[in-house]
Amino acid sequence: MKILFIGDIVGMPGRDIVKKKLPYFVEKYGIDFVIANGENASHGKGLLERHYDELIDCGCDVITLGNHYDSKKEIVRYIDRAEYLIRPINLLKDYPGVGSAIYDVDGISVRVTNILGSAFMSEEVNNQYLALRDVLDNEEPANIHIVDFHGESTSEKQCFAYAVDGEVSAVLGTHTHVQTRDYHVLPKGTAFISDVGMCGTQESVIGFEKDSVVNKIIFGRQCKFELDDIENNELFSAVVLDIDNISGKCNEIFPIYFVENK
Repeated sequence: MKILFIGDIVGMPGRDIVKKKLPYFVEKYGIDFVIANGENASHGKGLLERHYDELIDCGCDVITLGNHYDSKKEIVRYIDRAEYLIRPINLLKDYPGVGSAIYDVDGISVRVTNILGSAFMSEEVNNQYLALRDVLDNEEPANIHIVDFHGESTSEKQCFAYAVDGEVSAVLGTHTHVQTRDYHVLPKGTAFISDVGMCGTQESVIGFEKDSVVNKIIFGRQCKFELDDIENNELFSAVVLDIDNISGKCNEIFPIYFVENK
């Protein structure tokens, strides 16, 4: 099976490039199933229902979340009926929705799990390994299992991937919005990359208008991150996975880093 995993979609520019380029990449690589991280899809923070619907309608099969899962308060009203939306599984508090689910793709079962990291993150969460262990030991098995590990630390993601190597098909890092070059298949057959990257404005800082981020991070000014309201080059970051339908092991992982010049 060929799976396309799309990195963090940031605001309208991210949604725009996904809508424009997703059909092209699906056809080019013979994609069977599309997963996208959408936790920044609504104005850069959180996911509104209309944007969830927009991403599903344009060809995403499943949307995962991350630390901004609760940034748009309306999500608690729709997440239980959004069958293609996965929030972090290891939240400490009781929260609606699910953190792992199985989908049927032409007779092949694909499980998607969303996990939130703890290193350098402000959210308090349950142990990531134990959360996944509970799924592996107690939930219905699937032919293929894709884990979106949403975290800040590359070493935390690497450690987690080696800890579950051979038990899941892929551990794919999200959250930092910068695509890394460490994509490879681990010794026991699990695909890994520290961060898939993002979809959004290329000439930016993690998808946000660069001056607003520089003013806050470098100069300490009290301002919020802004999204660009002018046309700019749009970036599409993703990885393609070629996974054996029977063993669930990954044969190949390679990245997509596409910039549409305007």
